[in-house]
Amino acid sequence: MRIALGLEYEGSGFCGWQSQAGGGAVQDALESALSTVADSPTRVVCAGRTDAGVHALAQVVHFDSAAVRPLTAWVRGVNAHLPASVAVRWAQPVGDEFHARFSARGRRYRYLLLNRAERPGLMARRVGWFHRPLDVQAMAAAVGLLLGEHDFSAFRAVECQAKSPVKILRRADVARHGDLLVFDFEASAFLHHMVRNLVGALVYVGKGAHPPAWLGELLAGRDRTRAAPTFEACGLYFAGVDYDPVWQLRVGAGETALILPCT
Repeated sequence: MRIALGLEYEGSGFCGWQSQAGGGAVQDALESALSTVADSPTRVVCAGRTDAGVHALAQVVHFDSAAVRPLTAWVRGVNAHLPASVAVRWAQPVGDEFHARFSARGRRYRYLLLNRAERPGLMARRVGWFHRPLDVQAMAAAVGLLLGEHDFSAFRAVECQAKSPVKILRRADVARHGDLLVFDFEASAFLHHMVRNLVGALVYVGKGAHPPAWLGELLAGRDRTRAAPTFEACGLYFAGVDYDPVWQLRVGAGETALILPCT
């Protein structure tokens, strides 16, 4: 039987999603817990990998198991064997044709940036930080230039293994909530470090180093060396996955995990 799971995690204590030889990844923790409940080795496939220090509000995975267990076992039972910073939110049987990664029609990311003179304390490791005032109106004008289908090579990590740098960005916006800036991105798929590189460029615009039109120039130039440095990982959240409604997955579950929910 194939089971889909929705989970959330706080990523600061992990080396990323993907399993590592020495352990320490979110995938390692989840597969160990699932294997205990299933009483057999269990591997998972996720909708979108996350880097070290990156969090997830609504990650989706699938796994296959011959073990017959109630759905509560795949939630509460698995949670009993997971670290406190990882939690399964829901479990649902799906057909064998479902694939957490390849069935996804889109993915969403959110970046939280604390914009004040003092570094974060309570929100340490859960937000990015920039100490100088940022012009959100200029950043909003710049981020609008990213919408649509573009070659995002200027915002692509050197080690990115995607076959094509061309992606369709369906949502890109930024809003201020007090000292907190909230960036939301939705696309067909994302390149490695794409969101963090976009945020880094937008911060350059916000602090007045470049005008909003600079982002359009970066897109056209397709040169990563001309863009801003990659912004820190701790403010990035994998916010959700979109699937065909036929799967009836609870893909929105978990998105209210932050005070400012995804929309």
